Amino acid sequence: MFSGGTVFCCLFSAAVAFGDASSVQEPVADGPVLTEAEMTKYVTVILNADLSHLTDKEKEIIRLLIEAAQEMDEAFWIQAWGDRDAKLATIPEGKLRDFAMVNYGPWDRLQNLRSFVPGVGAKPAGANFYPADMTKEEFLAAVEENPSLGSLYTFVRREDDGKLVAVPYSKLLAKQLSAAASKLRHAAGLSDNKAFAAYLVARADALESGAYQHSDLLWMDMKDNRLDMVIGPIETYEDQLFGKKAACEAYVLVKDMEWSGRLQKYAALLPGLQKKLPVAEEYRSEKPGTDADLNAYDVIYYAGDCNAGSKTIAINLPNDEKVQLEKGSRRLQLKNAMQAKYDQILVPIADLLIDPSQRKHIKFNAFFSNTMFHEVAHGLGIKNTITGNGTVREALREASGSIEEGKADILGLFMVTQLLESGDLTEGELADYYVTFVAGIFRSVRFGASSAHGRANMVCFNFLSERGAFSRDDKGRYIVDVPKMKIAVGELAGTILKLQGKGDYAAAREFSETVGQIGPVLKADLERVNREGIPTDVVFVQGPKVLGLNHEN
Repeated sequence: MFSGGTVFCCLFSAAVAFGDASSVQEPVADGPVLTEAEMTKYVTVILNADLSHLTDKEKEIIRLLIEAAQEMDEAFWIQAWGDRDAKLATIPEGKLRDFAMVNYGPWDRLQNLRSFVPGVGAKPAGANFYPADMTKEEFLAAVEENPSLGSLYTFVRREDDGKLVAVPYSKLLAKQLSAAASKLRHAAGLSDNKAFAAYLVARADALESGAYQHSDLLWMDMKDNRLDMVIGPIETYEDQLFGKKAACEAYVLVKDMEWSGRLQKYAALLPGLQKKLPVAEEYRSEKPGTDADLNAYDVIYYAGDCNAGSKTIAINLPNDEKVQLEKGSRRLQLKNAMQAKYDQILVPIADLLIDPSQRKHIKFNAFFSNTMFHEVAHGLGIKNTITGNGTVREALREASGSIEEGKADILGLFMVTQLLESGDLTEGELADYYVTFVAGIFRSVRFGASSAHGRANMVCFNFLSERGAFSRDDKGRYIVDVPKMKIAVGELAGTILKLQGKGDYAAAREFSETVGQIGPVLKADLERVNREGIPTDVVFVQGPKVLGLNHEN
C-alpha cells in the first residue's frame, strides 16, 4: 500500500519500464460536488503512543524527525497539485478546504479521485510530475533521447521551445529536501545508536543527491534501534500516467519491543515458505534474503503520500530488487494505526456483513497477522521473469502494481495456512484468519477498485467467491467455507505467481481488469455499510503537541 486497504510502502531505486501508448489511463471524470455526508467518511483518531520509556534525548530526536517529515509533506503537495498555500487559497474556507487538506487536493481519494470543488475538473493522471499538455506518446519519444526524463526523482517540464526537460527533485524541491536533510543530520548527532545515526546521515545525503540505494542498505542493517524513520520519495502510485515518479512521504516510528520479539521467528522461515509456494520450481527458484526482519511499531507521525486519503497500516521495504535479493526486506506493522482501523471500521462492518455464527472468528490477532503476512509475501515469489523479459515490474508495466498486491494478499493467506499446519503459528484457528480476511476485504475495497490495492482486493474477492470459498445468504450476510477457501487460496496463488513469472503483460492486464471489478451485489452491500455510517478510514490528530513534545525556545 507501504499505500491503502492493506497497503505497503516500497523504498526503491530500481528503474521500471514504461507502458505503451495504448495503456494510457484516462483521467477520472469530474463529478458533482460532494455532499456533507460524503465528506464525513473519516473518523478522527488521536495518534499517540507511550513514550515514557524513552530518554529525553530520544524525545528530542523524535521532535526533529517530525519536523523533517513536515518538510516532506510540503514537498508532496507540490508533486500532487502545487504550492499548498496558494492552491488552498483558491478553495473557500470551511468543509471543502478541510476535505482538501485530507486529500492533498480537490479530488476525493476514496471516490476514484472525483473532484469535489466546482470548476477544478479531473485530476491529471500524471499529477504535477509532468506538463499538463504532454501526451504519453510525446514522452515516450523524448525519453529515448533523454533517459533522465524517466528517473524516479525528476519532474518533467517544458522549455519555451516546447522541448521536454528533466528537473531533479533536488532542484525543484530544494527548499524542502535540504531542510529535511538538515533535521535528519541534527537528529543523527543526538542519537546514541550508531547504526540509526549512520542511516539518518545517509538518508539526508540521499535527499539532496537522489541516490538512495546506500541508505536503503544501511536501513536494512539496523536491528536494535528503538526509533525509526521512513523518509524520501518512495511510492509511485501518485503518478497514474506511467507509475514512474516517486512521491515524497515520511513516517516517524517507535518500535514496540515486546510485539517485535514475537515476530522475529518468522523471518527465519522465509526460505522454507518460498519452497512451499504452489507453483513449479522455476517460479520459486529465487532465494529471498534471510536478513529480513519483522517488527511492530507505533507510528507517531504520517506525512505526504502516506497521509493522503487512506492511511497505511503496514510497510514492506525496500523494494529495490537488488537490495531485496541481497538483504531481504523489512516488514513494519503499524500496530496502533491497525488497532484504530480494526476497532473503528472492521468490527462494525463484520457485525453487519458476516454471519452471526462466524463473528466469533473476527479477531485483532488475525487481522494483525493477515496484514503482516501480506507484507512478508512481497518478498516471496519471483522478481525476475523466467522468460527473459527482465524484472516482473518491467515486464508487467503499469499492471505490475495490482498483480503484486494481489500476490501479497493471497500469498499472505497461503502462508498463514501453512504455518498453522506446521505448528509454527500457534494462535487461533484457520477460520479466524479466513473470516477476518473476508471482513477485511469489505473494509479495504471501500477505497475503490481503481488503485493497485483496490483492484487486488477485488481480484481476491471475485476469484474466491467464484470457487465457493464463501457464500452470501438472502439477508446479505457472508459465511466462509473453510475447506473450499483453502483450495481456492492455493489456486489463486499459483495463478498470480505464474503471471508474474511469465511476464505476460497482456495476460496480466486482462486478468486484473476482468476479475478485479466490483459487481452489483457487492456494490449494494458496500452501500449498506455506508448507510450505517461506518467510517471508511481515519484522520489522525498528530504531532509534537499530541505527544507532549512541544519545544520551548
